[in-house]
Amino acid sequence: MTLLSVNLNKIAVLRNSRGGDEPSLARAAHTCIEAGCGGITVHPRPDQRHIRPDDVRVLAQLLRGRVEYNLEGNPFAPPRGDYPGLLALAQEVRPTQITLVPDGDGQLTSDHGFDLVRDAERLAPLVAAFRELGCRVSLFVDAGTVQFEPAVRIGAQRIEIYTGPYAHAFASGHVDSELARCVETARRAQQAGLAVNAGHDLSQANLGTFKAAIPGLAEVSIGHALIGEALYDGLATTVRRYRQILD
Repeated sequence: MTLLSVNLNKIAVLRNSRGGDEPSLARAAHTCIEAGCGGITVHPRPDQRHIRPDDVRVLAQLLRGRVEYNLEGNPFAPPRGDYPGLLALAQEVRPTQITLVPDGDGQLTSDHGFDLVRDAERLAPLVAAFRELGCRVSLFVDAGTVQFEPAVRIGAQRIEIYTGPYAHAFASGHVDSELARCVETARRAQQAGLAVNAGHDLSQANLGTFKAAIPGLAEVSIGHALIGEALYDGLATTVRRYRQILD
């Protein structure tokens, strides 16, 4: 069974655009849980463009004992202002999963994964530190990645396939090549003993095809499309529709 983790970043973007506390991240998380999601994802950034450190803490209290908590972020980004760094946040809230992503302030959104051969040694002490906290560690990778021995060697337990190019190819009607790259990456990761997550630009339109192509898909993290669709159909209804696709 593939777990649906709902990314709440866009709820925070809307709240921050006006100031104050509405729309409420806590209420959105509660609605998603009641509708059947298995996890909540947030991606705190040093520039605090959406999720803030206090959001991470509030959600940790709300989710504990109910669903998985997936904290995304760049482990190399240093503390800045109220942002204490990803490891420090994890030490406070002990999320179920840490998804390490090589993003920076200049990126509008995460748009590439780690080069595991090049980056493994830098990641190794951080992976060990997160695992010491009891967090499952997932590494964000590009479709087409096939060398996973470095990830296994440093103690990663999962990878998350960056599915942006797949989604764009699906929308253009020429999906076969990009889907094949995702399938091969998933197959090679599973052969190495890693579980496979996926995320970025997945939607109700393209999720079913992706899920059917990758047996054993452990988790999908979906935010932008899901929140956009919820504007028309409601958050609970939209989450239930995603669960139906995955089931």
